[in-house]
Amino acid sequence: MKKQQFLQSLLAVVFFCANPLAFAAGVGSPMPACNVSPIGESQSSDLSQYKGQVLYVDFWASWCGPCAKSFPFLNEMHEQLKGQGLQIVGVNLDENADEAKAFLAKYPASFTVVADVSKQCAKDFEVKAMPSSYLIDRKGIVHHIHLGFRPGEAKELRVLVEKLLNEKVAGL
Repeated sequence: MKKQQFLQSLLAVVFFCANPLAFAAGVGSPMPACNVSPIGESQSSDLSQYKGQVLYVDFWASWCGPCAKSFPFLNEMHEQLKGQGLQIVGVNLDENADEAKAFLAKYPASFTVVADVSKQCAKDFEVKAMPSSYLIDRKGIVHHIHLGFRPGEAKELRVLVEKLLNEKVAGL
């Protein structure tokens, strides 16, 4: 691992662990309010706009090797399941928007990609690893948290997504 990547990883861990009182998105809890914006832009939106859909929130960074491996899986799942109500949102945590854009040039995303410029969203979700993924039901409740990514885990994650897509929600 390059020295710069090691230092970035170490700083990320310190940054995200510095605020233990932050509201964490635990399994069974409501998804935290989360303001994000398109990479390199200033307007923001809230992830709550996706209520009524199954939401897969994936926190990633350009220096994260497993993140690069997860993008083909996320693209495939998005293309195959978006018509059933799946919304995938990749939340970038890079300090430099150009690094995120370079990553996306190499590993394009067919799903929604935004930035968490203030890092408040990552704090509220209590991100602990790269990538960190949160599977949220149509009512906005966190059902599963997954840290890291290995290609062998894709099948299990997809089964969890499909299970939520098949649940009927009254009142929505």
